[in-house]
Amino acid sequence: MSAVVEKGVVYRRNEPGTKREEWCKWPEMPFDEMDSTLNVQQYIQQCIYEDPSDVDKILKAPAGQEEGVWKYEHVRQFCMELNGLAILLQDECKPDVCVQMTATDQWIFLCAAHKNPKECSAIDYTRHTLDGAACLLNSNKYFPSRISIKESSISKIGSVCRRVYRIFSHAYFHHRELFDQFEVTFLFVSLFRYHYLF
Repeated sequence: MSAVVEKGVVYRRNEPGTKREEWCKWPEMPFDEMDSTLNVQQYIQQCIYEDPSDVDKILKAPAGQEEGVWKYEHVRQFCMELNGLAILLQDECKPDVCVQMTATDQWIFLCAAHKNPKECSAIDYTRHTLDGAACLLNSNKYFPSRISIKESSISKIGSVCRRVYRIFSHAYFHHRELFDQFEVTFLFVSLFRYHYLF
């Protein structure tokens, strides 16, 4: 079992050697009993692992939960899981095939990871965007606490969503089979749409 019990306290982590079928299979715990600075992340992950198709439950914030923290933790979770789509794309979305980051023929997205934004291949744009999102969302300057989010930092979440949406768009229009395979597993579009429209 991946939950470790020491002196009556349940540590929710996967121990070395945990089998795939036991991964994250610790006992369900009500949100108000989660005593951790990571309780929002743990609760979101618990809802996802319990039933990834129950979008309403995954998106419903516990009573009294600060909206900024709730959105921040969801966007962090999106970015972590979106690495799975990046892995699927890397075999098909090669730099010599998808030389630019596009969705439709109308737009070419410039990569913000460079000092001066410039064109990157789609897979490099994806990698740079996910790396940049991870750096920003883990930045002590903008997000010094995971318990409370400064109002001035909320706009950064929207910026991450806008860039991540471009990865979805590219995959949808240029790698539809891989996109559908990923979407069936994670229901990302349904979850993401809620946060992107805030």
